[in-house]
Amino acid sequence: MKTRQFICVLYSYLAILCSLTACGQDSSGPDNGDPIDQTDDDPVVPPEDNDGKTAVYEEGTDGYQVFRIPAIVKTTEGTLLAFAEARKLKSNGDSGDIDLVVKTSSDDGETWSDMQMVWDDGGNTCGNPVPIVDKETGRIHLLMTWNHGEDDWGDLTSGTGEDTRRVFYTWSDDDGKSWTAPTEITSSVKDENWDWYGTGPVHGIQLQKGEYEGRLVSPNYFTVRGNGKTESYSHVIYSDDHGATWKSGSPTPQAYSGECTVAELEDGTLMLNIRTGAANARKIGKSSDGGATWSDLETVYALTDPHCQASMVTSDTSPYRVFFANVSSTERVNMTLKMSENNGESWEKRKIIHTGPSAYSDLVMLSDSEVGILYEGGEGRPYESIVYEVVPVADLK
Repeated sequence: MKTRQFICVLYSYLAILCSLTACGQDSSGPDNGDPIDQTDDDPVVPPEDNDGKTAVYEEGTDGYQVFRIPAIVKTTEGTLLAFAEARKLKSNGDSGDIDLVVKTSSDDGETWSDMQMVWDDGGNTCGNPVPIVDKETGRIHLLMTWNHGEDDWGDLTSGTGEDTRRVFYTWSDDDGKSWTAPTEITSSVKDENWDWYGTGPVHGIQLQKGEYEGRLVSPNYFTVRGNGKTESYSHVIYSDDHGATWKSGSPTPQAYSGECTVAELEDGTLMLNIRTGAANARKIGKSSDGGATWSDLETVYALTDPHCQASMVTSDTSPYRVFFANVSSTERVNMTLKMSENNGESWEKRKIIHTGPSAYSDLVMLSDSEVGILYEGGEGRPYESIVYEVVPVADLK
């Protein structure tokens, strides 16, 4: 018996060492890119315990091999909606037979419902969820993208696929219990010269201040070919009539910007926090016209990033707080939550959520004193499960 216990302990120790050195990135689509060896922004330290963590989606369940691309919101009724891509095959990466699903919680994430289908289009790809809660009407808006199941990243960025990336919209008026049939809005928001297109993936926002109060905003990105190369740009799409029509904002002035997350700062300025293919750091742009145009991008070296998606959410309390979550490393490990009390000028307070393999995330404000984080995480690879955790604001130090 003692020998067996020793082997179990040794195995657990080796698994942790492996998780700290594994990159775990997909081999296709927007997750392409090799890690660069440099000093991490945050030291990887063992967590005290795993209390409060709940696996909302786990690989190999409900008829799917893997679940990816989390997004989360809290409705006006207080229900949490946790969206994900349900993928039939691990090997297809971001392409192939992918369905969009959701689970709900009425107790701030202590328990979760059975999985509910939002969009299944046979063998085609339905994903990149961007939920937005309309605080004025209670409606939950949902932006999504579609592509032909046979088309992969290379096909969709070179214009050689069976089809192209298309943009769709649906909504729920019953607190996420049912969803309207998806409506295509591609021609309204995607230029005909753009190839790949991605909504989010992360929650969108409704503006609360100033001239554009009430506007719905979805952070998106796209690729375009020119001069013998493919470049990516970030932008937002927005609606000023509660989702009836959608318009496209201008792209960021600089290229090599991709998946992004948006927040409204204390004075109503929008901040776009962007995954980039440049140095292992995030980039930030700002908008004073509700997302129609963006400032030149600034590299924020304090936000170390291994070319991966990230998320932001804001509180409405005083002091006004901006929360940011990403894998704060040069590899896909070390999921970390950070807080800024000066509108993103610095990020001095933080908490490490998961030291092991981790990747995409989303954040939701549960109350003035608690933040919910939904993230991809595992022990051997980042995509073993999508995990939810409640984090007291006081824990960020």
